[in-house]
Amino acid sequence: MRLPRIMLSAGSSGSGKTLLTCGLLKALSDLGVKTASFKCGPDYIDPMFHSRVLGIPSRNLDTFFTGEKRTRYLLGKGAQNCDLAVMEGVMGYYDGLGGTTTKASAYDLARVTDTPVILIVNSKGMSVSLAAYIKGFLEYKEDSRIKGVILNQLSPMLYPRMKALLEEELGIQVLGYVPKLEDCVLESRHLGLLLPHEVKDLQEKLKKLSSVLKDTVDIQKIRKLAESAGELLLPENLKDEEEAFSFRLGERVRIGVARDEAFCFFYQDNFQLLQEMGAEMVWFSPLHDPCLPSDLDGLLFYGGYPELYAGALGENQSMLQSVRRAVKGGLPCMAECGGFMYLHGEMEGMDGGIYKMAGVLPGRVYRTPKLRRFGYVTLKQRKPVLGTEALGEIPAHEFHYFDSENCGESFRAQKPISSQAWECIHGTPSLMAGFPHLYYYAAPKVPRAFLTACAAYKQNLRKKAGCP
Repeated sequence: MRLPRIMLSAGSSGSGKTLLTCGLLKALSDLGVKTASFKCGPDYIDPMFHSRVLGIPSRNLDTFFTGEKRTRYLLGKGAQNCDLAVMEGVMGYYDGLGGTTTKASAYDLARVTDTPVILIVNSKGMSVSLAAYIKGFLEYKEDSRIKGVILNQLSPMLYPRMKALLEEELGIQVLGYVPKLEDCVLESRHLGLLLPHEVKDLQEKLKKLSSVLKDTVDIQKIRKLAESAGELLLPENLKDEEEAFSFRLGERVRIGVARDEAFCFFYQDNFQLLQEMGAEMVWFSPLHDPCLPSDLDGLLFYGGYPELYAGALGENQSMLQSVRRAVKGGLPCMAECGGFMYLHGEMEGMDGGIYKMAGVLPGRVYRTPKLRRFGYVTLKQRKPVLGTEALGEIPAHEFHYFDSENCGESFRAQKPISSQAWECIHGTPSLMAGFPHLYYYAAPKVPRAFLTACAAYKQNLRKKAGCP
């Protein structure tokens, strides 16, 4: 597949990847370039910013979740009919699985997809030392794929000299610089950046950044670098990939999806796969709506920031009762992380208060002083869930500061390259709920089992109503 593509990565988190990626996406959009965007790794927030720029969903690419062939397949599928694909790296360029490997790093994704990389270098407080810093990244791996650099937070006065020095001594293209922009900073909190809707004057910031980049970064050279990428090597037999996702219901089912300020961490590909398998998404707000939508065949609660809205969630008693009646009445439900927290009897909020929640699961969710069980895991099924014992091993991810008195024991989570393991996830014939986040293209048996349960629930309701 012919697909011009580029990755923006950096030496560490906090180097400006998301901001500069959004600025580049805006500049390309202004030039009329139809661009697809991707985030390396299991990140929810950065793709939200990409989507605000492009007006279309951004997607994730993760070699831990989907391996090499499937990752290339998903890149090709997500970038169909686009002129150019832009990927944003994760953490430091070589930082991968277990903190000691490059597996699932930005470098790994660039290697698997054969993508040219632009290294964003936070240049604050450096001059000639930039050469040593960049040289280390170029030479650490022979196939680093780093083809250019952008110098962030660099003085305009210093740039011409640094560009000449780096290109002469390292033979690397210096594609531009970004001066320090105090009013374009994206602020963070405990799970990452503030969400796009919380950033004051976001569109104005992006316009300003795009305008700056058009003056200080060579956009045309970046496009040429993207066009220099070789053909994307899709799996030789695409049917092998497509058959893994070929399950289709005979009749569509209506799936209620919690979506508001408190529940906002989504993989766009999860929605796409559910819809292809036969689901109709019905959005609702546990914060603002009085009860669940009518005629649902299933429920999905993904992650987000329920701890920031614990008081308001607890005050919406009619919604809590509606959820409790539905799930305890057998409505199939999957919930992860923040959604799992919402199903508990009680939850501690970020303000320290204790609030009543849906009461589907007994116990309390409480705040801890540091990240709990952070990173990739492999889930091994121990008990039947959603009517099946055949879900097998599932790659997943955890990232939360909160913990539960009642984490469940239907699966055992194993950290890669580690002896750490623990029990997790509540499973019944109609429920799968726990802290781990799931990416459905990594484990298509999970959405298949969920939708099968939803279809059976729908059929049972028909029988009870005397319908054929």
